Amino acid sequence: MTLDTHSLRCTECGRGIAGGEVASDFRCRHCRGLFEVIYPWSMAPGNAGNNSGTASSGSVTGAETARLPNPSALRWLWQERRTSTMSIDQSGVWRFRDLLPIVKNFDSVVTLREGNTPLYEMPKCGKIAGIDWLLAKHQGMNPTGSFKDTGMTAAISVAAERGFEWVACASTGNTSAAMAAYAARAGLRSIVFIPEGKIAWGKLSQSMDYGALTIQLKTDFDGCVKILTELVKKFPIYLLNSVNPYRLEGQKTPAFEMVEQLEWQVPEHVLVPGGNLANGAALGKGFAEMKHLGLISRVPKISVVQASGANPLYRAMQDSNGDRLEPVVAETRASAIRIGSPASWKKTVETLRTTGGWVEEATEQEIALAKAEIGAEGIGCEPASAVTLAGLKKLVTQGKITREERVVILLTGHTLKDSDYTIHYHRGELLTAVELAGATAEDRSNHAALLKPPVVLEADMDVVLRELETRMHSAMVAQPV
Repeated sequence: MTLDTHSLRCTECGRGIAGGEVASDFRCRHCRGLFEVIYPWSMAPGNAGNNSGTASSGSVTGAETARLPNPSALRWLWQERRTSTMSIDQSGVWRFRDLLPIVKNFDSVVTLREGNTPLYEMPKCGKIAGIDWLLAKHQGMNPTGSFKDTGMTAAISVAAERGFEWVACASTGNTSAAMAAYAARAGLRSIVFIPEGKIAWGKLSQSMDYGALTIQLKTDFDGCVKILTELVKKFPIYLLNSVNPYRLEGQKTPAFEMVEQLEWQVPEHVLVPGGNLANGAALGKGFAEMKHLGLISRVPKISVVQASGANPLYRAMQDSNGDRLEPVVAETRASAIRIGSPASWKKTVETLRTTGGWVEEATEQEIALAKAEIGAEGIGCEPASAVTLAGLKKLVTQGKITREERVVILLTGHTLKDSDYTIHYHRGELLTAVELAGATAEDRSNHAALLKPPVVLEADMDVVLRELETRMHSAMVAQPV
């Protein structure tokens, strides 16, 4: 089986171009829309979101069927590669390279053995949310600690093959860490634009360590994007924000992993944090391609959850059913999704419409509570990841997700990405009185039970023993019968 060509298609006007013809800002020259990667076996327009299992206007013809990869052969091949010692096979992205032939020579791909992330059972959080079957796909277990690695390995590989020496991104943290790491691995030079004072230092420290030129601009993330977009038009710098369609090719692969880990069973619902909004669209593309190729019989509903202080998509769906989006001034402690003008909103609206998903929002105290609840199950995540559990609770309460449905929440970043957030929470210093006042009595009680501040004692054995005896007794009293 040979899949050695691809092209780009504008997701708005439908115009197609060769990959090498794309403008430096990855916008369509005719309508300013974003592109998606198309392969010889790709579905026709209109078929991507068909969730019913029946044919649509993009149904496959007999001639097209002849060139489709064999699903059984693909499943076997992908599983066999897991036993290989080759770095490309040990990558959870390039292990699926048959469905992302975006480079001419796979021997030159840039990989840190990303992907192959765990799918954790979350019984306690499932019970809290009111469902029987909850899993978490933890993309924070990637090499630089976030889901961005899966996209960056793909886009950096393309940049290196096309001869670029400089790459750049605007970032709230995770993108900069991933780009800097993969650029260093490829021998490329990288530039990071970050909003001053609007980034978790644990993330910024990574891009510094990986050798990136870090430039702090006195603006927000969207202002950084504006400057960078103009810069790449003047210099031969490869843009690596999520407008780059090759990023999304890598970011679709967790969908492949997810169903493979579930023995090719498809969950009813997948919940994704909403920042720049490329991730939901990428997963939607991955599920749609698997259905098109006969690897799965249907696609899951994909829903997006945003922070209430950075919720332009939520507002757009409420006000115009997603036909118009007004940027907002983003304010949330969940720095990874502190984005007020998301680039990929139209792609995500299409994913929501075609899969039947929803958009929800979560307040700061709801995010903090959900993060602590996930942590109490032994699974750490960054604040932005926790919006998925917070949103899940609301969707269950609204009857949009039922108890018996199988749900996967995407955890996009590692807990150590923003350790200050966690420390401040457990010291009781994170949430303001106003934020706590808006919580329900049950939520306030749950916060109190979850707080685990450090206990400061004298270095005296008797003092330590008395404290431990008191706490052990309290724990026994609180133990349910």
